Amino acid sequence: MKTTTVLKVYLCSLLLLLAGCANIPANYLASSVADGIRNQRDVATAGNGIPSYLLMIDGLLVKNPRETGLLMAGARLYSTYATLFVHEEGRAAVLSDQALEYARRAVCVDEPRLCSDEAREFSRFQELVSRLADRDHLPVLYTYATTWAAWIQVNSSRWSSLADLPKVSAVLETVVALDEAYDHGQAHVYLGVINAQLPPAMGGRPEVGRAHFERAIELSEGRNLIAKVEYARTYARLMFDRALHDRLLREVLDADPRVNGLTLSNVIAQQRARILLAESEAYFEE
Repeated sequence: MKTTTVLKVYLCSLLLLLAGCANIPANYLASSVADGIRNQRDVATAGNGIPSYLLMIDGLLVKNPRETGLLMAGARLYSTYATLFVHEEGRAAVLSDQALEYARRAVCVDEPRLCSDEAREFSRFQELVSRLADRDHLPVLYTYATTWAAWIQVNSSRWSSLADLPKVSAVLETVVALDEAYDHGQAHVYLGVINAQLPPAMGGRPEVGRAHFERAIELSEGRNLIAKVEYARTYARLMFDRALHDRLLREVLDADPRVNGLTLSNVIAQQRARILLAESEAYFEE
């Protein structure tokens, strides 16, 4: 049976299931789906299945347009699909735009001032974000920052998109201040990438990035494998440190990827580690 047919049959079954589960909150269904995908070991299964869930969340949001749980689930799934599974630049941009729209709608419901005209100016935006010191704001701020960072990655060919990085960093710093261990320390990984992509002469802060990567690894007890891959890909390559680069990648390949909430990410991290390690000799001998 063709994949498209399988997905159509699956979606119909899913709709029947939802019709029989009317008393289950929509945001609970969406978050459960997201958790299931995060724990999937087979990358192809996750990639083939996500579009059906995206349609489900789109439909649920028609009737629940201000439900932050649904908006966050939609933002995360669209962002994951756009950055990990879609390789056509134009299509990835469309999906990433949808992810950021959902994330912004969630943050606008949670804190309307962040979506007002006054927040356009960076210092005012930074001030408004820093005031959100209540942990209740943590999930929506984290989703907003990480979805925004992924959007910048997808649109990196447009230099104008990089102008948003200071705002993304400001939100991530607030997340770290509220709970640096949230989502296995992943906010530190994003801050590591942001700071370690460029040399100091071009505005980068590689040593700050290194500290963020080390902290993410410490907080996750080494189980967040994407932290080590990004540490190798950005900092180690930028600093031309092959010993660190190869050690990190070998640790990733030797690790058990099965970790609750990280399994899919870890499997993908191992795939990337194999590619980076295979390129190591050529890269460091240039």
